[in-house]
Amino acid sequence: MISTNEIRVGSAFMFEGNPFIVQKKLGQKGGRQGITVNLRVKNIVTGSTQDLGVDAGDKFDEVTLDEKAVALSYIDGDEFVFMDQETYDELRLTREDLGDNANYISPEDEYEISITYYEGKPVGVKLPIKITRTITYCEPGVKGDTSGKSLKPATLDTGFEARVPLYCNTDDKIIIDTRDGSFVERAK
Repeated sequence: MISTNEIRVGSAFMFEGNPFIVQKKLGQKGGRQGITVNLRVKNIVTGSTQDLGVDAGDKFDEVTLDEKAVALSYIDGDEFVFMDQETYDELRLTREDLGDNANYISPEDEYEISITYYEGKPVGVKLPIKITRTITYCEPGVKGDTSGKSLKPATLDTGFEARVPLYCNTDDKIIIDTRDGSFVERAK
C-alpha cells in the first residue's frame, strides 16, 4: 500500500481498478473536508491523461513496475530516443509519456536514467533526484542579494523555465530537484 503522502512523480498506483502513473503534482488544497492532493496522472493501460484529486489520508495498492537502464541518444521533435544499455535497442517515448521529467534531460547528460515498464510496455522514466543544469538566460543578478528568498525566472539548457534566486546569472550551473523542479543550490 502507498499513501497519498508517499506519492511522487513516477509513482504508480491502482485507483478505481485502473493502474495510473503520476506525471505531475499539481498542488494541495485544504478546506473543511480535509486536504486534497491534485495530481496529473496517466492511465498506464489506455494512455489517457487526466487530473485527479485524492484525499491526503487515502491509501492505494502500489503497481509494480520493472526498470531497465537506458541512455538518451537524441531528441527527435517531440520524441525522446533512448538506447538500452544491455541490448543497444532503440526505444522511443513521447514528451507526454515522460511528463515533467522531459524538462530535466538532455542527450549530453551522463546521469543514470531508467525506463519503467508495466507488463512489458514502457510507461515512464526514472531520474536522479538532483541534476545539474546550465542557465541559458535570466535577468542579470543583483549584487549583494544572497538570501535566496526572492526568485526570478531562468531558462535552462533544456528549455525548461525554473525559478532561481536573484543572485543567479546566465551560464551559472545550478542543481535542480527533479521531483518538483525547484532550485537546490549553485553547482560547484
